[in-house]
Amino acid sequence: MFLRLSDYLALIRFNKPIGTLLVLWPTLWGLWLASSGQPKASHLIIFILGCFLMRSAGCAINDYADRDFDKHVLRTQDRPVTAGRVKPVEALIVAAVLALVAFILILPLNTFTKLLSFPAVAIAIIYPFTKRFFSIPQAILGIAFSFGIPMTFAAVLNEIPAYAWLLVLANIAWAIAYDTAYAMVDRDDDVKLGIKTSAITFGQHDVLAICICYGICLLSFAVIGWLLVLPAIFWIFLGFAFLLAIYYFQLIKDRQKEKCFLAFRRNNWFGMCLFLAIAFTY
Repeated sequence: MFLRLSDYLALIRFNKPIGTLLVLWPTLWGLWLASSGQPKASHLIIFILGCFLMRSAGCAINDYADRDFDKHVLRTQDRPVTAGRVKPVEALIVAAVLALVAFILILPLNTFTKLLSFPAVAIAIIYPFTKRFFSIPQAILGIAFSFGIPMTFAAVLNEIPAYAWLLVLANIAWAIAYDTAYAMVDRDDDVKLGIKTSAITFGQHDVLAICICYGICLLSFAVIGWLLVLPAIFWIFLGFAFLLAIYYFQLIKDRQKEKCFLAFRRNNWFGMCLFLAIAFTY
C-alpha cells in the first residue's frame, strides 16, 4: 500500500514543489492587488490549496499524455506512468479527483469565479497535448498558470480590471522564459521524438528570447506600478527582480544543461520577489 502511495505522490510531483510555487506566486500577485493587501483568510486558503490541487492534477494529465515520450528521455523514464507503476487510466482518475476537489473548494465563491474555473480546467487538460502541434507550447502553459489571476479578481471584486490583464501578460511571458530554460535541458531528446518546444522553435535565439520575455514581464509590472501609483518599495523589489533576471541570463547563456535546469528551479525567487513588491506596497 505504501509503495502505491509513493507512486501516486511521485505522479503529482509531491516532492517537487517548484511547480506549485510557479502557479502560486502569480495567483498571490492577483489576490494581493485585488484585495489591496488585505485578502480574506478564506480566499487565501482556497487559492493556496487550489494551486496545489490543480498543479498536481496537471502533472497527472501531463504524465498520461507523455507516457510514450517519457520512456525515451533519461530524465523522465522513471515517472510512474511511463515506467508502468501507475496505469494510464489511474492517472486520469487521479487528475479528475483532484480537479473535482479543487472545484468543491471554490463553491463558496461567487458565480463569476466558478465560471472562470471551467476554461482553467480546459486549458490544463489541453496543454500537455499542444507539444505535438504548437511551436511554443510554453505559451499555453503560461495561460494555464495564469488563470489564478483573473479568478482572484473575480472572487474579490466580482470583476476583472484592465490592469489585471497586464499581470496575466507578465505571467505568460515569465512562464515562457523559465519553461524555455527547462526545455533547453531536453532539447536533443525532444528533436529526436518530434516534440515541439519553444527551445527548439527559438533555436539559436533561445537565450535572447528568454531575455525578451523577462523584459516583457518586468515592463508589465512597471506599467502596473505606474498606473496604480505604487510607492518606492514596489520599485525597489522590481529592481531586485531585474537583478535576478540578469542572474538567470548568466546561468543559461552557455546553454549548459545543468545550469539551465538550475535557472528553471530558481525562478521561484523571481516570482516571490514580484510578490514582495506588491505585498510590501500595502
